[in-house]
Amino acid sequence: MASNSNKQLFQAEPVLLANSVTVLKKRYLRKKESGQVETPKDLFIRVAKNIAEAELKFDSNADVDSVADIFYTQMASLKFLPNSPTLMNAGNALQQLSACFVLPVEDSLEGIFEAVKYTALIHKSGGGTGFSFSRLRPKDDSVKTTKGVSSGPVSFMSVFDAATETIKQGGMRRGANMGILRVDHPDIIEFIYAKQDKTKLTNFNLSVGITEEFMKSVKNGTDYDLLTPRDRKKTGSKNAKEVFNEMVRLAWEGGDPGIIFLDRINNANPTPAEGEMESTNPCGEQPLLPYESCNLGSINLVQFVKNGKIDWDDLRNTCRIAVRFLDNVIEMNNYPIKQIDEMTKKNRKIGLGIMGWADMLVMLNIPYNSDKAISLAEEVMKFIRDEGRKMSVELAEQRGSFPGFDKSIYPGLGFKAMRNATITTIAPTGTISIIAGASSGIEPYFALAYYRNVMDNNKLPEVNPYFLEKAHEGKFYSESLMNKLAEAGNAHNLTEVPEDIRKVFVTSHEIEPVWHVKMQAAFQKYTDNAVSKTVNFQNSATIEDVEKAYMLAYDLGCKGITIYRDGSRSGQVLNIGSVKEEKPVETVVTVPAKPKERPAILIGKTIEKTTGCGKMYVTINQDVDGKVFEVFTSIGKAGGCAQSQAEAIGRLISLNLRSGVEPEFIIRQLKGISCHTPHGFGSQRILSCADAVGKALEEAINNPLNVQVVRNDSITVDSLLADIDKKAGKQVMSNGACPECGAPVEYIEGCLTCQSCGYSKCS
Repeated sequence: MASNSNKQLFQAEPVLLANSVTVLKKRYLRKKESGQVETPKDLFIRVAKNIAEAELKFDSNADVDSVADIFYTQMASLKFLPNSPTLMNAGNALQQLSACFVLPVEDSLEGIFEAVKYTALIHKSGGGTGFSFSRLRPKDDSVKTTKGVSSGPVSFMSVFDAATETIKQGGMRRGANMGILRVDHPDIIEFIYAKQDKTKLTNFNLSVGITEEFMKSVKNGTDYDLLTPRDRKKTGSKNAKEVFNEMVRLAWEGGDPGIIFLDRINNANPTPAEGEMESTNPCGEQPLLPYESCNLGSINLVQFVKNGKIDWDDLRNTCRIAVRFLDNVIEMNNYPIKQIDEMTKKNRKIGLGIMGWADMLVMLNIPYNSDKAISLAEEVMKFIRDEGRKMSVELAEQRGSFPGFDKSIYPGLGFKAMRNATITTIAPTGTISIIAGASSGIEPYFALAYYRNVMDNNKLPEVNPYFLEKAHEGKFYSESLMNKLAEAGNAHNLTEVPEDIRKVFVTSHEIEPVWHVKMQAAFQKYTDNAVSKTVNFQNSATIEDVEKAYMLAYDLGCKGITIYRDGSRSGQVLNIGSVKEEKPVETVVTVPAKPKERPAILIGKTIEKTTGCGKMYVTINQDVDGKVFEVFTSIGKAGGCAQSQAEAIGRLISLNLRSGVEPEFIIRQLKGISCHTPHGFGSQRILSCADAVGKALEEAINNPLNVQVVRNDSITVDSLLADIDKKAGKQVMSNGACPECGAPVEYIEGCLTCQSCGYSKCS
């Protein structure tokens, strides 16, 4: 091994924030052979040395130490960081360095459980998995070998979910999955509703695979064909707009399903001869062929803003080093199964992305929700893609093209060789952005300040450092203002803050969804793979708002879209104003010792619901103040089991209502309960008798007697409490507080995540 022994290596000292060190200690730093725990510098040296060893595979005289020093300097200066598995495992016994995998699920019992086995191996090694279940025959389809019928793809997804739940990834990370079903699969409605019950498929993000034919039918209001997976023959049809509306409504209710545009993804497939792309990784930014993996890394844009301008030369240098680093990772990776090793090395996909985008914008005094920001997004991403491709071409001249390279796929670019089938991906970055002290991916700020719990239950405002700097520069800093900022989370209504500063320092819920989608589309324009971006909606957003975002994403050329309406996931805790507890905040309902007496006269209505057990009649009475007071239910014959259970549910609901419990709490408990005989589809689907009562009660309070109906949206506890606190002048962060550091948590990467300390509900 050649080495430059005269050069002093690894001289740069990492400069890390306290949060960065906390995350590194908690998740990344390893014990050395001496028994001591490595320092952050040790970690970067370990990773740099390990990845640099790949140079010897291409040049036996390579100066590995010098290359390692270059890699180390990029990481220590926080200009570039690879994905978490590389930081965790490079130079260790596991040596599994990829975050993203896609596995095929074949239409046989053997094929399904082989995929489950491979999933377990990948999760054990620290990776996440994506699947398309579109090859599986639909529910009730015949199975020749057993003379029985299929239970359908949704039922088999629960097997993968259960396997994931039992496996802890390398002792560090809980597994995550993406489940995709084509929109033309006969079981598409069941798939759309698969996560309406939030206790099901908790380790899955779901996306519907959308075709061009389907989107044309949506716009024209016509039917589209449902096709059997076996031979792609027509087996039925559905109205495209009705199916689309159900997708939108369920996403509005709880975030799932998202959508990916399958035809658009495959039109950009750089290796069509190798197969068709069916799925993505768990966060949706990495479309992959079956058995492919991808190695991701992100450039920290914060480090390239100097004196109010972007240092393009320095950014070019980091792009080149990052591409070399990621190509080396492919060689050094210990893949969990043979097929993944072969397919990954055949196409050599890498995914170079960014983090710190929101930081870069405020450093340049550009509002996130502006045309100037959209133009800069295109400029920055085009530069990174073009410089990355140039480096990949150079590497191909030195090391050879990826085996599946076809120059006809790159018309007009004149590439005679290419080392990597793809170069760029926009990932959400997660904990590596905390290590880098940067905002996550291309997301805007979630909050400008929040309260952090310190000793003796004191609370101190934690303020965005760039806002703090502007406050001191502009001489509008005060402790009182910082406390107000922590109370509100944003500066929108803080008149002490100059208007131009308020416009630049916008937070996610201040930004109209259209700007979220525009930003995603701007980055997608120059991204080889796809873009991870959550389009955030306020709790008050309507179903129509979500529909507009979905259609805009399609019209602007996105490869998919994921939305999240604040507070729409059941089981979340409320975080109102300055209430930041170490433990989740529980809502306490004080119940009187004795229920209210029943008045002699009540008024009410009876709602009919068709369940799997037959027709149910739910009578809901209200008092003179218009409040729901009691519930009677009837189903089947008197004395029958179904009727006795229904009567018991009604009595218990009535007791709670007369004891002061708000109906919304009862609805939350009943809706989503499933039994073995659900009935109906779409908005009329009833999962069980209990679900029917919950939905009838919800209809009653949304459409009270003698009150004009103004909307059909579901009233939730979160929105109810939000209205109360808005009247009190407090900001609602209905995703809740981090149980570890007290900072607000936000919904990214398909999971509630704390950007302060790295806590994730999925970890």
